[in-house]
Amino acid sequence: MDPLDIVSHLHKIKPVYQPVISAIKHDVVGYEVLGRYEYEGEWQSLGGFFHDPDVPEEFKVEVDQHLLHLALSDMLTHQNSGYLFINRNAKQLMINDGEDLLETLLTFKQKGFPTDRIVIEVTEHDFDEEFEELSHLLLYYKTFGIQIAIDHVGAKSSNIDRIRQLEPHILKIDTKTIRTHNSEGFQDIMFSLSMLAQRIGAALLFENIEDDFQLHFAWKHGGRYYQGFYLARPSFQLLSKEDLPLHLGHKINAYIQREKLLIEQRLFLVRSWEEKVKGILSKWDGPKKVDSFINWATSQFDQESFRMFICNSDGQQVSSNFRKYENSWSQEPLKKGSNWAFRPYFLESVMQMKTSSKGMLSEIYSDIETKDLIRTFSFPLTDHHFLFIDLQYSYMYNHESLLI
Repeated sequence: MDPLDIVSHLHKIKPVYQPVISAIKHDVVGYEVLGRYEYEGEWQSLGGFFHDPDVPEEFKVEVDQHLLHLALSDMLTHQNSGYLFINRNAKQLMINDGEDLLETLLTFKQKGFPTDRIVIEVTEHDFDEEFEELSHLLLYYKTFGIQIAIDHVGAKSSNIDRIRQLEPHILKIDTKTIRTHNSEGFQDIMFSLSMLAQRIGAALLFENIEDDFQLHFAWKHGGRYYQGFYLARPSFQLLSKEDLPLHLGHKINAYIQREKLLIEQRLFLVRSWEEKVKGILSKWDGPKKVDSFINWATSQFDQESFRMFICNSDGQQVSSNFRKYENSWSQEPLKKGSNWAFRPYFLESVMQMKTSSKGMLSEIYSDIETKDLIRTFSFPLTDHHFLFIDLQYSYMYNHESLLI
């Protein structure tokens, strides 16, 4: 398709709407506007037109403006109260200082479509050039109630500070990334993005969801909104909840039941470990004989653990390390005297154990020595001494509840 033909035949262009679905109500809360062009009797995607660097930006703006007018008119005609997501790159927005787009939105505001139902999507790649000018424009749009979404978040970690500065309303995450990254690496990316979203008050929107695995991943990692062919394909109609081929509520309920079962199994393991430690507490003979006590403990946790030690409430290790190599335990006295209070949440965990007199299970983390993913179970022996039991990955692998 020749770009000039497309611009010269705007009457052959129509918007299609990709539904955006809520994790809260499981209904359609908005639509992303995409373009289709009638060519030789078939409706073709305009994706190639918009992504072609040789097509003049003025052409793209003209087509986008045409699609926006049609989409806003559709929303008003059908009295649809959802959000309208529109894609714009930095170069398009900067043409005429973004006034053309704003003028259109304000015109339709007078007709009854509030600007706070408009979501402008820009990609993270756009931050690489002329960020100051772009950010000023987007912040200006926000004063009119227009919402901002950053697409392809996480593609470049160097832009985190810029995203924080802009404080967008929505962070869009491409679930295709799950398949192109190793799972552990993407878990780290998701943790960082989730923390960023919490800090700036942004919602997470997972797009390109194509199967149940990706939908479950999005739900499990705090996705407030979902998009993708698995949920609904783009349509010339403004689809409602009843039109969706997939019953999201049933899917999410299955996720919830599975998650509850795994949590219950994990709590059962923690309680069983607590009982094991309580069963040998009579062997505790004070801080001067801590290594003797751990000797007893290793027999109780031979399957679960590969390393054990005891710290006082200030984080100082008062015992040797007891380290399992293959099938036997070795004592490492040089570790005595180490202080672990610098570790995140260490002191908080110690104080919680002291207050509750119960054991605690850490989150999954990568062990500095082995580089394996592990968890640590800890238990208060007294108000001032705490047993730490590092779980080996092979044991966790055989207990799914410990891997979530």
